[in-house]
Amino acid sequence: MPPALPDSYLAHHGALLLFGVGGLAFVVLGLLVARALSVRRPNPEKNATYECGEEPEGPSWVPLNARFYVVALVFVLFDVELIFLLPWATAYARPDLLAASSGAWGWFALAEMGVFVGLLAVALAWAWRAGHLDWIRPRPVVPTVPNALPAGAYAALANRAARPPVAPTETATP
Repeated sequence: MPPALPDSYLAHHGALLLFGVGGLAFVVLGLLVARALSVRRPNPEKNATYECGEEPEGPSWVPLNARFYVVALVFVLFDVELIFLLPWATAYARPDLLAASSGAWGWFALAEMGVFVGLLAVALAWAWRAGHLDWIRPRPVVPTVPNALPAGAYAALANRAARPPVAPTETATP
């Protein structure tokens, strides 16, 4: 039979459960009341795309530049990784563990965070080197393909295609 848990353990988790259920009920109740009280009269003006008070031009589904997505993704990645620094600092700054290990615990924690921040630095350097952080990308280098035709042949073909067609002239017969 497993050992019995102290009453305070269950009481703390019961309060957490009660808090979560209360928060969920508050959100669901708010959404239901808003739906019940809202006025729904759709018309073309309400269904139009809103662009900060300006009249919309063109379709609302336009392709988004992928650089916006990449910059946002890199920001979220590093932002989430930096969130791990606070729990690390609070978990490893326990005086009882530092005293019990004669300071080795602190050096271990520092080395562990050094590896973590080092990996973040390597990832940032890679993203920078790959050009994912450049807002204006350099022009791509167009590869050249070896060709047996001389370059003048293409120019002659382009000139011949650019000339308007000449109408045949009629010759008078005697």
